[in-house]
Parts: sequence; structure tokens; C-alpha cells
Amino acid sequence: MTAPFTAGLLDTGLLDLLLPTRCAGCGGAGGQLCPGCRAELARVAAAPCGRRPAEGLPSLYAAAPYGGRVRSLLIAHKERGALRLARPLGWALAAAVRSASAQGAPGVPGALLLVPVPSARRAVRARGHDPMLRLARAAARELRRSGRAARVAPVLRHARPVADQAGLSAADRRRNLHGALAVPPRRAAPLRGRAVVLVDDLVTTGASLAEAARALRAAGCPPCAAATVAAVPRRAGQPG
Repeated sequence: MTAPFTAGLLDTGLLDLLLPTRCAGCGGAGGQLCPGCRAELARVAAAPCGRRPAEGLPSLYAAAPYGGRVRSLLIAHKERGALRLARPLGWALAAAVRSASAQGAPGVPGALLLVPVPSARRAVRARGHDPMLRLARAAARELRRSGRAARVAPVLRHARPVADQAGLSAADRRRNLHGALAVPPRRAAPLRGRAVVLVDDLVTTGASLAEAARALRAAGCPPCAAATVAAVPRRAGQPG
């Protein structure tokens, strides 16, 4: 783990000394991100997250399994507005981006373009912030601090409404999302020929990332890789 990652985690800890609260990861004392949860995030090691090729996903890496403290931190940031967690979670996402881009675009010159999977407008309004855009920006800042040129390109747009994904099977999610995202033509041109990395906070079935990848390919700017903070572990025999 790089020195900026550790230093940034300590900065978050200093804020917690001034504004004490319960840890969002474990519920213990020590601020919004306690020393134990900071250490767990600092130990993340991005790994490949295999999905079936039929889903249309590029090379996909996740920083950590979805569970325990990582799950609690993601939920606190996304649903409870724990905005200071964006920075350390963004560093975890940056670790996954490094691994994914090394496999997907090792020789593509220029800055990495991080394309976040967009949240629905109604969800952004309800939460009061766009959690994935915030994480993508934090990841890009960490990548730049470590010497890798990167910027965020929020080019994906919702082309039609979709049903709530809760309770849907993997196949139903894919059907629900197919054709739901698009890239406006004027936003696609600067991405062509560049190293585009799709980013999201979590991968479950892979349906959202697959639809985002389809939309980018349709616009002529296919992603070279995808990266997430966490991945839901797949059970034996479970489809992608």
C-alpha cells in the first residue's frame, strides 16, 4: 500500500478526534473510521473478479469481498451520508483500478479515464449526493498522487427508467437494464482511443457494469477494464 494511502487514512483519523462519533465500519469507538477499520482498508489487495464472458464485461477487479466492515462502510457512505468515508473508500477503489488497468490497458498512453456507473436521478435526490461520482473522484486523486494520470469522465446517462433491482435474479437484472444507459455523442468523442476504466462501488451479478460496458462500446469507446471497491462473493455453481 502506498504512503499517500496510509497518510490519508491518518488524516481521516485526525478529523475524528475533532468530531468524535461511532465507527461506521464496526460501531466501535474511535471516530467514523476507527483504527481497526482503517487498517483493514489499508490491507486491501485487488484481485480479479471473474464473470461469464457472455455478460460482456471487460477485465474486472475488486479491492475487497463485500462483507463485514467493508460492507458497513459502503452502506454508511452511500445511504447514510458519511461523506468523509469517500476518501478512504476511494483509495481502495484506486487499488482496484491500478490492477484492472495494468491488465486491460498496459500500453495505452495518456490519462486513465474513470467512467462511473451512474446512479438514478431519483436516488441522487433522495441521498443528497452522488456516492459513486464522489468515490470516482477520490480514486482519481489518489491515482494522481501516486504518479498515474487519471481523471473522471461521467459520460453515461440513463436512457430510460428501470425497475427496482432488489429481489431480481441475475437474468432478470440483465433484461431490466439492457438499453438503459447511453453516452451522448458529444461526450463520446474525447474518450475514443483512450484507456477507459469503468468504476462502481459494488459488483453483485455484474448486470450494471455489463450494461455500462455495452453503452460505451455502442458509442465507440469500449472500456479496457472495470474496477469496484467490493464484490459479492459468488457461491459455487452460481452464474455470473
